Amino acid sequence: MTRRLLGPFGAATTLSALMVVLATGLLGGQGQSVTPWGRPNLEGIWLDVYSTPFERPVALGDRELATAEERAARDQARMGSQGRNRRGDDGRRDVAGAYNAVYTSAKPAGPRTSLVVDPPNGRIPPLTAEAQRANEVQRDWRLMLLQNTETCRSGARGCAGGEYGPPSPRRFDVAPFYNTGRMNRHDGPEDQSLGDRCMTGRTPDFNGFRRIVQGEDAIAMGYDTGQGQGFQRVIYLDGTHPAGHIRLRHGDSRGRWEGETLVIETTNFSSKFPFRGSGENRRLVERYSRIDEDTLDYEATIEDPTVWTAPWTIRQELKRQSDEQNRIYYEPRCHEGNYGLPALLVGRRVDEDAFAEGRGPNPFSMDTATCVQGLE
Repeated sequence: MTRRLLGPFGAATTLSALMVVLATGLLGGQGQSVTPWGRPNLEGIWLDVYSTPFERPVALGDRELATAEERAARDQARMGSQGRNRRGDDGRRDVAGAYNAVYTSAKPAGPRTSLVVDPPNGRIPPLTAEAQRANEVQRDWRLMLLQNTETCRSGARGCAGGEYGPPSPRRFDVAPFYNTGRMNRHDGPEDQSLGDRCMTGRTPDFNGFRRIVQGEDAIAMGYDTGQGQGFQRVIYLDGTHPAGHIRLRHGDSRGRWEGETLVIETTNFSSKFPFRGSGENRRLVERYSRIDEDTLDYEATIEDPTVWTAPWTIRQELKRQSDEQNRIYYEPRCHEGNYGLPALLVGRRVDEDAFAEGRGPNPFSMDTATCVQGLE
């Protein structure tokens, strides 16, 4: 916040402004503007305007706030990252780094050292033994599909923990899990990542902006995230969660008011849309509180006893965005222009035909999953 000294006229102006704030009921988030039916008005477009590490570096311990020097260093490191500005030796953009600074923007570093605020060390609790085993199954499967590629032959990071060898006889088997990430096989859409399938958006989302529209019995939230892979949520302010066998991509959300705070409990998630490995057993409790005219305090607690040894909580300060500048693109756009997914499948069929006719390499010797083949 910028601070300055106030002269006599400045003090009078400030006092007048304070009286207006008190009159309109916007001081400190108490008694702020309300809906016609008497609830706090949360409508608008809201965004976390800062870049904050999801988890806190271990060396910082329980320290929640960053110093000015640490924030400046984070800004400098992000602007100089390989994925944003590095060029190859021939002067072209480094495609292994994906989009550079021409295509992407960067938020300034925020005042806090992590989004995670509980546990106090700012780190997600350890995984359960069950979750660790599930991760190992997925990791072994993906490495199996890579083992005949240059990525494994050269010991590149995309094959960390794997070994180079001939194509595995298991490569045509049904995957032992529901796939949500990219693997080195393209037999069908299910071999592709959720991003390739335009289905990255999931609940909870901590990156994109959200557009809140209130009704007396329900609240709608439209999320813009993941390069047009946004989604819509409807939070009902009455009723109970459906039976356990009913599973939804974004779960079933039920809201209630606790004083000035909107509390949303979401359950009934689908295992096909996991969040950090948590699927059908995930329970999400979110809290929205109006701090002032342009600020929402947002807190989310996530628990899944099959994945983490304890619940954990993140916190964000969301700032109101311009309705005029963000007046278009209310609906997700990715599916409408997703030529990438069919092209990946067609390309694989072409490679297979060429190999069968002796005109090309075995498709399983080409890494189309990690984008780092041979790179260190």
